[in-house]
Amino acid sequence: MAIKAPFRRFERASSQETKQAAVFCNMSSSKFDFQQFSVSQERCAMKVGTDGVLLGAWAEGGKRILDVGTGTGLIVLMMAQRFPDASVVGIDIDPVACLQARENVLASPFGGRVGVACTSLQDYRDQEVFDCIVSNPPFFENSLKNPDGRRATARHTDTLSFADLFGGVSRLLSEDGVFSAVIPSEVLERFCSNAYLSGLYISRQYDVKTTPRKPVKRCLVAFRKRRPSDFERCEVCLQNTDGSRSAWYSALTRGFYL
Repeated sequence: MAIKAPFRRFERASSQETKQAAVFCNMSSSKFDFQQFSVSQERCAMKVGTDGVLLGAWAEGGKRILDVGTGTGLIVLMMAQRFPDASVVGIDIDPVACLQARENVLASPFGGRVGVACTSLQDYRDQEVFDCIVSNPPFFENSLKNPDGRRATARHTDTLSFADLFGGVSRLLSEDGVFSAVIPSEVLERFCSNAYLSGLYISRQYDVKTTPRKPVKRCLVAFRKRRPSDFERCEVCLQNTDGSRSAWYSALTRGFYL
């Protein structure tokens, strides 16, 4: 399925994660309000969470951007805001989520250059490659599934294994492009192993703690097709010991939170 830019027409967290996101966002039960756009989410299985905000604010960009598993459309909107000259596409296999994402896009200032397609990464085709791909991918494997079928699909690797994810990224990423993702720290080794098998090399890694005394819970990672001459790695925190936003997280999200 091909989508050309610019776009004129569109077809298109666990409870603990939602509570954590509420610390950082101006949240109602059905909508998150940011500085330049709002994200309605009442029909989406996966709600806005800190992981998506982290990735949307941290990922490297480009002229053509693809978001794999777009859900509410949060990350495509954040990338469109950060990179005003970019054409952005979000894809998802959940038709209900795609409908809500399209509505969020159309209600934003970025509607003319953001599109949403209801398709899997395995089936997605485009006439051109992307110089930026981002994803907050499903990561649970061989674990007890949520009884909510749509939520289980969004969180488990049954429909998008790491091998399939990196196979699609390798196919759609330009030679000088970058793929960025946010993943739980416990799957980092397996995630990177699949990247290497697909010919992608890690170039940047941020290990994310909730507070300075907590262990690393999430990793922000970036991969390239060309072996990087250097590797950037650091450890960061979301909150200070008193529960306020850390200086790093405040600076990262300055253009988004109210």
